[in-house]
Amino acid sequence: MKTFLIALAAFLIGAGSVALIALDPFSWRAPAEEQPSLYTCPMHPEVLANEPGACPICHMPLVPVEDGGGDMTVMAHDHAGHDHHGHDHAGHGHDHHANGSADGLATAAGPTAGPAVRIDPSLAQTMNLRTAPATLRTIGRRARTVGYLEYDQERMASVTTKVRGFIEDVRVSAVGEPVRRGDPLFEIYAPELVQTQEELLSAIDYARRLEATGGDAHRRALRLVDAARTRLGYWDVDVASIAALEERGEVTRTLTVRAPSSGVIMQMVPGLEGMAVEPGMAVLHLADLSSLWLSAKIYEDQVSWIGPGTGAEVLFDALPGESFRGRVRFLDPEVSPDTRTLGVKLAVPNRDGRLRAGMYATVLFAPPPSEQTVAIPAQAVLRTGVRDLVIVELGDGRYAPREIRLGRQADGWVAIRDGLEVGESVVTSAQFLIDSESNLRAAIERLRAGETTAEAVSTGATDTMSHGNGHVH
Repeated sequence: MKTFLIALAAFLIGAGSVALIALDPFSWRAPAEEQPSLYTCPMHPEVLANEPGACPICHMPLVPVEDGGGDMTVMAHDHAGHDHHGHDHAGHGHDHHANGSADGLATAAGPTAGPAVRIDPSLAQTMNLRTAPATLRTIGRRARTVGYLEYDQERMASVTTKVRGFIEDVRVSAVGEPVRRGDPLFEIYAPELVQTQEELLSAIDYARRLEATGGDAHRRALRLVDAARTRLGYWDVDVASIAALEERGEVTRTLTVRAPSSGVIMQMVPGLEGMAVEPGMAVLHLADLSSLWLSAKIYEDQVSWIGPGTGAEVLFDALPGESFRGRVRFLDPEVSPDTRTLGVKLAVPNRDGRLRAGMYATVLFAPPPSEQTVAIPAQAVLRTGVRDLVIVELGDGRYAPREIRLGRQADGWVAIRDGLEVGESVVTSAQFLIDSESNLRAAIERLRAGETTAEAVSTGATDTMSHGNGHVH
């Protein structure tokens, strides 16, 4: 009887142990697996430590890193050491569907900027992982800004007096009055002009009297005639007026001042009639309205797109439904330190004269098309602040980060100056998770190569902290 009881107790103890193992077949592990040599943060996989603790970035508890026969992956909280099928992965690091982390990720060697990551197709679908090929595109965009019309400074003219005198018989009356080139503006009485006219007539008469004798005396008389004509020309007396004076043979009391160009009077001194003037005094300002300048502002990042000759569509609130064309004449030499904008001037034709200075306008710049270049969706680029990366699809479910050089960006596309070829596919969504897993593998390889934990953490954290908290888990 006693022997029977002892045998029954031994049987019950053995059966209970088997039942406990059956209830949790993964609760038993080898001592080496119960205490992994590395720990990492689920939110920041680049953080590695030799013992449990808290993440120095987000203070979350560190979780173990499984050594799966050479492929290092992060263990999830609810499936430590198991895949979605419930199989133990220890010692099976070469099975891509079994040696991964709980999320189905495994790493594979890659020739790119970081270790490659292998993703199960079913997990890629769950992650909504999408790719897009690098293609040849023309990168160009429209820039929109506002501005206002002003007078074309290249088509403005000032009427100034060059002699001391008095204004008489003013022919224009108000600002805005149109004039044509050569139209009389006013008369001016100037004693110096009268005296010079008399000198010219006297020199002409003297030269005629010496014409028969010839010699040096006649040549000197002719030089006096030329000097008087030149002096009158310096005072803006035109050739026709001088010829009329010589033909008439009589001095005129006043000189007619004519418009130097066509346009409208934009400014004039009030009360011109009878006013005493001095040399250099601006009496009238004329502006040619056949073309106006449009003054606008553009941002710094648009300077590379907009330059002299760039065309633009111009819309005016005062003329709804109508579109005008303009072309950039020049850009200001200095960026505003307050608004970080640059002034730009456009020439806008105004042949029918309906445009007026001061009108507000909307400007749509259309930069000339550039040559085709390799381009990818802008959302595929991982910008670290130090370098720019993309996740390249290597085939067979493998992905790896690669450093690239960016060019222009417009309309959701960015040009690639170096690092990608046409036809290569890049990840456009969920790339932060792949980059995090690749950073983890790189950090672990550095630790295994003899680097300290602090060096691995510092090197890996630079890129990820520049990414922000954008990693997918």
